[in-house]
Amino acid sequence: MAAPWVADIWFDPSCPYTWITSRWLVEVTRVRPVEVRWHVMSLSVLNEHRDDDPEGDPDGYLWVPVRVCAAVAELHGQEALARFYAALWAGARASDDWLGDLETALAAAGLPRELASAGTTTEYDAAVRASHAEGVRLVSADTGTPVIAVSGPGVERVAVFGPVISEIPRGEDAGRLWDGLLLMTSVPGFHSVKGAPLAEPRHTP
Repeated sequence: MAAPWVADIWFDPSCPYTWITSRWLVEVTRVRPVEVRWHVMSLSVLNEHRDDDPEGDPDGYLWVPVRVCAAVAELHGQEALARFYAALWAGARASDDWLGDLETALAAAGLPRELASAGTTTEYDAAVRASHAEGVRLVSADTGTPVIAVSGPGVERVAVFGPVISEIPRGEDAGRLWDGLLLMTSVPGFHSVKGAPLAEPRHTP
């Protein structure tokens, strides 16, 4: 039987805070009847018309992992995308909050290592842009990663940027944050909420 709640998450795979939010959603599925569906978005696309470079990526490296994610999703489906994303961060280097090796993560996810080559071509750029546009359209152009859209029984689909968190809530703590998200977004006219300045991310898988 399908879970009564669905959480669609649009994520840039290179963002450590987004990784933490994604692990929170995985925790939620263990304590609440929620199904998570995975979609890519891109900080490179989000920021490409800005005069500054908020991600400090003049060489466009952030395109590489998101292109590979798009290739995985297109060729192998959402479950494979979820496995690959998890494997990428399982190999992350804690010293600089960066991703693990693409080929190693693909192999760990049971996927062909050759898919890593998608990261240095433009073959999947249209797929990245289409998925990104789908997520951004649900919120606004003035957003970030992740975007989460929630739908459930008798509830209109609602989307938010975030939540942005610096460590992964576990067990019932994860469930309470989910409950709070549902409560806030159920209030007519709800728009956004923002907390204290970000702490350093703790991205333990």
